[in-house]
Amino acid sequence: MIAMLQKTNVFQRKTRKGSRLKGAAEQLEQQAKFYIVDSSLLPEVFLKVARVNRSLQSGEFRTVGEATQKVGLSRSAYYKYKDGIRPLFEAAHHSIITFSLMVTDEAGVLSDILAVFARCGANILTINQSIPVNGQAAVTIAARTGDMNGPVEEMMAAVMGISGVARMEILARE
Repeated sequence: MIAMLQKTNVFQRKTRKGSRLKGAAEQLEQQAKFYIVDSSLLPEVFLKVARVNRSLQSGEFRTVGEATQKVGLSRSAYYKYKDGIRPLFEAAHHSIITFSLMVTDEAGVLSDILAVFARCGANILTINQSIPVNGQAAVTIAARTGDMNGPVEEMMAAVMGISGVARMEILARE
């Protein structure tokens, strides 16, 4: 399971042109920062908050009190973190994600990849493929993910299951 955490701290680095970067650093402080973290590395409180959010959204529980009691979390801890913990596919909703892939130079591999994107409801905006070197080609796909019928992780897992796909990762998110 992968979770997305919001980070609000920004660390400034000293450079020769530090005064020019001061304004940029101040702007960065005001923007939310996101990190993709494997859930096995997260403190248990974050996982419990995610469980409470899921159970409230699914209708399993009607109130925060019921849900927090069921997972063994205090309401104050839930309210402290509830807005900062979301599943990756939810954070990517209505966004454009750029994927980077490494594929083998075989007929039909790119077609199979595009078929998975279409089945999952991702709207492909651009496709760039390099000339194959040593039987491998780099492919970059930018897709609008707002209307997908499932999580981005499921689509990525389906693409990784295609024979000829060596690697797939998220390069950028807008």
